[in-house]
Amino acid sequence: MIKEFQEISLKAGLYLVPTPIGNLGDITLRSLNVLKNCDIIAAEDTRTARKLLNYFEIIDKSLISYYDQNESERSPQLIEEILKGKSIALVSEAGSPIISDPGYRIMQLAIEHNIHIEALPGATALIPALQLSGLATHNFAFYGFPPPKKNRKKFFENIKNNKITAVVYESPFKIMTTLKDLIEILGNDRRASLSREISKVYEETMRGTLSDILKELEKKTTIKGEIVLVIAGE
Repeated sequence: MIKEFQEISLKAGLYLVPTPIGNLGDITLRSLNVLKNCDIIAAEDTRTARKLLNYFEIIDKSLISYYDQNESERSPQLIEEILKGKSIALVSEAGSPIISDPGYRIMQLAIEHNIHIEALPGATALIPALQLSGLATHNFAFYGFPPPKKNRKKFFENIKNNKITAVVYESPFKIMTTLKDLIEILGNDRRASLSREISKVYEETMRGTLSDILKELEKKTTIKGEIVLVIAGE
């Protein structure tokens, strides 16, 4: 067991490394050791990644951008580096790679090439929000972000038709519209919880019906922080 920050030897391969979603203390020792010892870090936001590395005094790392718009181009390049013997850590701007974040394409290529892959456990908004909701957790479905326009109604109808707890991500700029759409399709009285700013100073969880939560948000002058909405099944 690794008990301290240290030099370790990594196999050539792809390492999916979770990063804090708020509190920097949430990063794991294993994640830090992979970031310190890997050959290349592929980051959704290189500025955020550099700040994290500097905070933990991980310096002189090869950092390359990897985000939605360049994922198709970057993935084959990174796979080629791994096949040459390099170890690559993939990090999101915050949270766990691939979960509503870039990484699907490189994962598919890594599997096709029989490359060594490790997914490190760690920070995510999904599980804390589910725990804080007070709703059933023995069976749930994660839906990610609602589509902006096309297939939006179908997205919410799928939640209605699925009888188990649903988890949805949303931005603070769209949450009011999303709640109104949910109320229209699921009704005022569907139980839910809304968590925002998870692991940060102003973390907050609201519980009640969809209508209750909408009314609480309407009292606020501004809404900040990424949001996780947990919706009860019927």
